[in-house]
Amino acid sequence: MDGTLRILAINGSYRDDGITDQAVEAAVQAAQASGAEVEIVLLREHPIEFCLNCRQCTQQPGDAPGKCVHHDGMQALVDKIEQADAYIIASPTNFGAVTAIFKRFMERLVVYAYWPWDKSTPQFRKSNAPQKKAVLISSCAAPGILGRWLYGTHAQLKTTAQTIGAKSVGTLFTGSIAKEPHLRVSQRVREKASALAVKLV
Repeated sequence: MDGTLRILAINGSYRDDGITDQAVEAAVQAAQASGAEVEIVLLREHPIEFCLNCRQCTQQPGDAPGKCVHHDGMQALVDKIEQADAYIIASPTNFGAVTAIFKRFMERLVVYAYWPWDKSTPQFRKSNAPQKKAVLISSCAAPGILGRWLYGTHAQLKTTAQTIGAKSVGTLFTGSIAKEPHLRVSQRVREKASALAVKLV
């Protein structure tokens, strides 16, 4: 291990080069310029099945993620999550929440819970692990401040970070993005994304 910080960017956007993609890319470039190694996972290109809610992955104790019955791309993604030192976690807001592909990924994070059948509530496997850092990125049609506090996206991104053992060090919520089909993020948004990414390094 060479000591280089490894950042994993998980992007739940549907649109190639949309607002969320652009904001994530600005954050990635800033992190790389600061010396970090960054890998981007586009959930729209990642083969992840729906959770079966069988809870087989939650039965064994320990801080390591449980093993899912599915044999798809999720195990490789969990391995990347485990190997990363910090995260950029992103999803646009659709119908007041994260996108469906992000929610599918989020539900599969149940491998990070210890939840035997004789317990009424789960225990997060990473509760006692040293916390990593995460930056949360989203966008919505409403003004940014309204989108952040009125919709469920921010809370879902934050829960995702907590589930994998990370704490948010900052959030970028870009609003009013539905006025043009191919909108470009402003320099101000790029600068904020860059500043947040530097907090991870």
